[in-house]
Amino acid sequence: MGFWTLLEAFLLFANAMAILNEDRFLARRGWTLAAIAGGGRNSLKGQIIGLIHACQFLRLPLMILNIITIVVKLFSG
Repeated sequence: MGFWTLLEAFLLFANAMAILNEDRFLARRGWTLAAIAGGGRNSLKGQIIGLIHACQFLRLPLMILNIITIVVKLFSG
């Protein structure tokens, strides 16, 4: 497994986190920012919720990275 494959895997993981809908999926399971507002930001659940929301916040850079990855794959084969 090369470095490029590892970067693609991280990009796919970030894409998966970015498309999770808060109303349909996350709120039903209690995985919203309001659920950890008290002091649970240091827990594992709080860290995962923060990661999900960070990926959702950075959708535009993810789109740009996806386009760059697609163009590189088209030219390199």
